[in-house]
Amino acid sequence: MGAPNKYGKYIKLLTYLVAIVLVNIVGITLFARIDLTTNKVYSLSPVSQKVVSTLTEPLTIKVFFTRDLPAPHNNTAQYLRDLLEEYALCGGKYFNYSFHDVNPENAVPGDSAVSNRKLAGDYGVYPVQIQIVENDEIKFKNAYMGLVLIHGDVIERIPTLTSTADLEYKLTTAIQKLNNKISALLALKDKVHIKLFLSASLNTVAPYMGLENLKALPQQMAAVVNNLNPKNYGKLQFEHIAPASVSEQDAISREYNIQALEWPSIADAGIAAGQGVIGMVMEYAGKNTQIPLLNAINLPIIGTRYSLADAEQLEEQINKSLEALIGINQDLGLLASHGSLGAAPPGRQQAGGINSFRTMATQNYTIKPVDLKEAAVPASLQSLVIARPTETFSDCELYQIDQALMRGTNLVIFMDTFKEEMPAQQGFGLNRGPVYTPLDTGLEKLLAHYGITLEKAYVLDENCYKQRVSQAMGGGQRDIYFAPIIKSRHINHELPFMQNIKGLIAVKASPVTVDEKKTVAAGLTAHKLLASSEKSWEMRNNINLNPMFLSPPNEDQMSGSQPLAWLLEGQFSSYFDGRQIPVKTVAATVDEQQPTADKAAQRDLSSIQGKGEFLSESAPVKIFIMASSEMISDNILDPNETSPNGLYVLNVIDALNDREDVAMLRGKVQQYNPLDDIQAPTRTAIKMLNIAGLPIAVTIFGFFILLRRHARKKQIQTMFPGQSN
Repeated sequence: MGAPNKYGKYIKLLTYLVAIVLVNIVGITLFARIDLTTNKVYSLSPVSQKVVSTLTEPLTIKVFFTRDLPAPHNNTAQYLRDLLEEYALCGGKYFNYSFHDVNPENAVPGDSAVSNRKLAGDYGVYPVQIQIVENDEIKFKNAYMGLVLIHGDVIERIPTLTSTADLEYKLTTAIQKLNNKISALLALKDKVHIKLFLSASLNTVAPYMGLENLKALPQQMAAVVNNLNPKNYGKLQFEHIAPASVSEQDAISREYNIQALEWPSIADAGIAAGQGVIGMVMEYAGKNTQIPLLNAINLPIIGTRYSLADAEQLEEQINKSLEALIGINQDLGLLASHGSLGAAPPGRQQAGGINSFRTMATQNYTIKPVDLKEAAVPASLQSLVIARPTETFSDCELYQIDQALMRGTNLVIFMDTFKEEMPAQQGFGLNRGPVYTPLDTGLEKLLAHYGITLEKAYVLDENCYKQRVSQAMGGGQRDIYFAPIIKSRHINHELPFMQNIKGLIAVKASPVTVDEKKTVAAGLTAHKLLASSEKSWEMRNNINLNPMFLSPPNEDQMSGSQPLAWLLEGQFSSYFDGRQIPVKTVAATVDEQQPTADKAAQRDLSSIQGKGEFLSESAPVKIFIMASSEMISDNILDPNETSPNGLYVLNVIDALNDREDVAMLRGKVQQYNPLDDIQAPTRTAIKMLNIAGLPIAVTIFGFFILLRRHARKKQIQTMFPGQSN
């Protein structure tokens, strides 16, 4: 044998080190990873790939993120880097991004963080306060966590990125909005007029209102518009209008609904009584939207305090108003008549209103109010939302809905089967509960034509929301049986837009049944979306939803699982096919002195009918129905939180507007992901397996090893007989 090489082990170690370095270099330079998550959380969705791959102009994303943040914010930064890298791979040469370190603290002049901070401020990205744990203490720190998207001359901001939950959804929808906005701006034939109405008379009383800078407002607004104009392809035009006469001020106030102020004489200041108007309006193609300028706050004892909106708020408001005015988003119809939830003016606070729904929907849609008492359903609508109508539809109004469906307008219906009314209080301050009156609007017969029946009952369920009771009321929790928790096994996950919805709460919902024989005969497909649990029952008569007086019935009185929501799709036949087509008549007072021919001209014109206007069968279309208006009300939806209920409502809207890919993207990272229900015997078996399973498995494995050793020993003895142990 040769002499051992004393350098061999050192050469082997050096080889291993070189191999490790080379593997790390390959890992850094070559971007590749495998996403093993169920919903492909860490991979770019098909809709995102499509949006970014169709860019025709350069898109630049500037990320302003403070470096070396503690967890979980450092994970957000890393996830954002990985996500933008995947966008870049799909976007090619038109997609660019850059990270800018912005340290709001301990920055010295000349440091890049200082210039980055100024750049972030120019784009409207400012620091937010986050909570950190440092040296065993909870502290608060200012940090930049935002980005801007620059596409052509148009800028879109995402000022705060505190979570990875819906980051891809925000980026993709922002890119889509930029594309739509550029197309809409370039297609404008005229300027968008921004009119500032400010009476000169207000300057005399402005110092007494705390508005010393009111006189400079026109110049400030002109500067704001001039700053925004290059970013909107020069489509904005600013005007300052100073109405002087009372009649002119009244006319402007009535036409644009802007704020009018009146004041008494102030003798010691030599100011006479007067009035004036202040407000700003954006106007284009006969449509206008108001931008409030003056904020008034009533303080106890102190009185009313006034303040002007600052420039940053005004820029943001102008951008949002511009998007709504020129219609960069897809239109979404909303019934604004018949006592529906959509009839209330936007922004007005009311019990059970739908301001949260409006806020969420307007991120991707332009809401178009539809008043069936005044006009027909616009033919351009992809879908119409009908939320809790309480007044009866005439046959003519039902005909408008029917023909809209025949033209291809999908229907999204959240309606109640009972009308909830508070009775007048009677004597000794007696507080009686609400009265529930069965509600019939006429839509029921339209739905019954397609085999849909809304039962006059409420679904109550043992699997329900648990309300915490305050200590003053005894503590603990209270079962809210009329708010069933719909768990994953009672949710239809076969439809793409429902796949990522793991659970939600249904409030004051009535059973909705579908005649399957009727739908099959009509060539329709019915999908049951939601159902209550097997431990549910119905309340039909003497409705009383006070939790203190509710208790589950016996097992044999349970109604079992009840269907709560359906989606029907296919080619629908008209309810009015074979029936007399209703014609709207207008009552008119006819002067008896008029000629007979003039009288006839003002009477019922139902005898004049058009040919070819009636549609007896629809193109492929969809109807969503759920008998609970609470699902779309402010009582349930939260515009600042991606709740399961909000995800469900928005996904339904998207699905009926041919945006299922966006719906799947929205629910990709669902925070609410409860465990599946497990029966008691199964739970017991799993517990026993966890407690005794591992020791038993180790014992069996040891016994198996012992047998193998014994067998090997016998084999060796057979091979070498006569040898001692």
